[in-house]
Amino acid sequence: MVTTSIITIGDELLIGQTIDTNSAWMAQQLNAMGIWVHRRVAIGDVKEDILTTMAKEAAVSDIILITGGLGPTADDITKPTLCEYFGTRLVQDEEVLKKVLYMFESRGLPILQRNVDQALVPASCTVLSNDRGSAPGMWFEKDGKIYVSMPGVPHEMKGIMENHVLPRLEAHFNTPAVVHHTLITSGMGESFVAERITDFEAKLPPHIKLAYLPSYSLLKLRLTAQGADKITTAAELGIYFTELKERLVDITVADQDLTMGEVLGGLLKERGKTVGTAESCTGGLIASWITAVPGSSNYFKGSVVAYANEMKVKMLGVQAATLQAHGAVSEATVREMVTGALQLLETDYAIAVSGIMGPDGGTPEKPVGTVWIAVGSRQRTTAIKYHLRYDRERNTQMTAVYAMNELRKLILQED
Repeated sequence: MVTTSIITIGDELLIGQTIDTNSAWMAQQLNAMGIWVHRRVAIGDVKEDILTTMAKEAAVSDIILITGGLGPTADDITKPTLCEYFGTRLVQDEEVLKKVLYMFESRGLPILQRNVDQALVPASCTVLSNDRGSAPGMWFEKDGKIYVSMPGVPHEMKGIMENHVLPRLEAHFNTPAVVHHTLITSGMGESFVAERITDFEAKLPPHIKLAYLPSYSLLKLRLTAQGADKITTAAELGIYFTELKERLVDITVADQDLTMGEVLGGLLKERGKTVGTAESCTGGLIASWITAVPGSSNYFKGSVVAYANEMKVKMLGVQAATLQAHGAVSEATVREMVTGALQLLETDYAIAVSGIMGPDGGTPEKPVGTVWIAVGSRQRTTAIKYHLRYDRERNTQMTAVYAMNELRKLILQED
């Protein structure tokens, strides 16, 4: 099997100032074409660490992908370090220079020497053009191993990977066909699902693997098959995936690897329906997840973030007497929030949430993690209470997932 090591460079990664999303995205793309990521390593902007890590990863992998350290500032030391590793020198690439000059001149910006120096590349590399920025990618080959250095900016790295690196790797290596199918479930814990499909998992052939991927009240079950060709492999995997779906039909959310925003949006778009949200404890997170999907303007009308009680009254028409008698975190309140949202936003469906996310604010009657969710249409409204037990961030995320899934179920029930 062809293997890869991913090296991410930057002090900001080590201190947690920047989250490394590059490695995860690259690993997904490589795995889809049958290249296994052997190791992911994050290191700082230290020349000795870069040199040592590159040599160490080349000893165990066929491909070494490097991101970061290619900017115009003094702390970006990757290019001179690559020159030392490959025994070469920096030279000016005319095509890159033309591109850099055009980028600045077309925007009416002054050009500094450090910007011009972006066109300096190691003489022994193959330059990979960067259509989204000034720093190019660089492809090296040494002792039968492939090294690729790219900018750490995710948008730029993805462009270089998609336009240059992935096609070159596919042409260079003869990799096996890899096919994935993902089932998303909710409402049953990982261990209980595993117990339910023990015999199914036991009969899987060696080249088909089942992975359990729990996250925020959802459980993804990913079946992965490897084979000589994609059509035969996909056909075989499809048979097993169909059986898996049949066994878990009662807890299935989706039979594709989608976000909850995509799942809910797909249902609404298919039916020509609209939705709005009335959010308290989630602070607009549900609306954010819905609108993260391209084309969501076709079915999402808007949101009311009514965090304070007076806003629930003023904007959503919640009765002051309801808040006085039952409190903001109650079935009566979220039901009235749904009614108010349906009227104000003029939608077919509405979601309402109110809860105590923590770490403070709980009472013996309503401890931290108490959440009421309501979803409704013009015909009916359903409400459900949850008792969550995590920190503020996770409680908020889980509330958003539960609320969107409750609306998914309501839409299917109305069908």
